Amino acid sequence: MKRRKRLLDVTGAALGLLLLWPLFIVIAVLVCIEDNGPALFRQERIGRNGLPFWIYKFRSMKVCPEGSLLTAEGDTRITRVGNFLRRKKLDELPQLWNVLRGQMSLVGPRPEVRRYVNFYTPEQRRVLELTPGITDPASLVFMSEERLLATAADPELYYVKHIMPRKIRLNLAYADRATARSDLKLVVRTVGYVISGSETHADPDAHTDKEHRVTVE
Repeated sequence: MKRRKRLLDVTGAALGLLLLWPLFIVIAVLVCIEDNGPALFRQERIGRNGLPFWIYKFRSMKVCPEGSLLTAEGDTRITRVGNFLRRKKLDELPQLWNVLRGQMSLVGPRPEVRRYVNFYTPEQRRVLELTPGITDPASLVFMSEERLLATAADPELYYVKHIMPRKIRLNLAYADRATARSDLKLVVRTVGYVISGSETHADPDAHTDKEHRVTVE
């Protein structure tokens, strides 16, 4: 499974970079034109076995913004171009380079910043045994996470106590039965959600049947 997964990662990342480079250039130019800042943004994330690495994204916020590590809907730090990129998940495309380097996988738990990893319980730290990815089952369930955070009185507390634990449970459950085929299906589903603009249910009190389907399909 590990060899097949890595083969899928290398093939997918290489093809993505090869085919999408014209889109990369267009996005980079639009990001730079809006506020004369850099096109790319990098941030330290915690990867497999708790090792830090630099994750790359197209910059979607103003240069050197101050504030929360979390982003809620309506955050004034987000630029106009950045708002579109985030909605379509295009800001994540540079992470294909992280995948090619072996720091990430196409499918795996989204890597967290150190601040939130420090809140992990011993059981939750099992997720650090997995290679982080560009998409995962939790990404589909929480497509509207920014909107959900915007409704919380304390977004960070809500994230740490409610959203983050559910994400970890989803990803650990998926990892127990993941195959190269299921990874490929998850990538296709993610692309489909992005193109269609549809979202799965992110109600924190909703029944978990939909989450279960996202995890195992």
